[in-house]
Amino acid sequence: MSPLPDPEARAGAVFEALADPTRRAVLRQVAEHGPTTATEVASVLPVTRQAVAKHLGVLRSAGLVLPARRGRETRFTADPERLAEAGRWLTATGTAWDQRLRRLAAHATDRTARAQGEQAPDGE
Repeated sequence: MSPLPDPEARAGAVFEALADPTRRAVLRQVAEHGPTTATEVASVLPVTRQAVAKHLGVLRSAGLVLPARRGRETRFTADPERLAEAGRWLTATGTAWDQRLRRLAAHATDRTARAQGEQAPDGE
């Protein structure tokens, strides 16, 4: 797996991987029962081993699971770091939007106050 160039791209890969409910179920199984094989995951989910293998490939590309070859089988473990990194990206993005919205609200409040101050009182 080649590393993705920046936090934005890595977060995007995580979100794309987690957009599929079956992939989330596969990741959950690996996280709870890993190291595990595609065959073991398929035995508890309503999908084929081939489908699980494809989902594991997407999760691997996103950095959410790590493969380890042992003889003829590949066992997967969950790697929480990429998920944590995506969480940090969400927090930072949310914080930036909160700041933007506070500035917008302050600007709107200021404009409203100025507009009300410019209006002449009734009866003049």
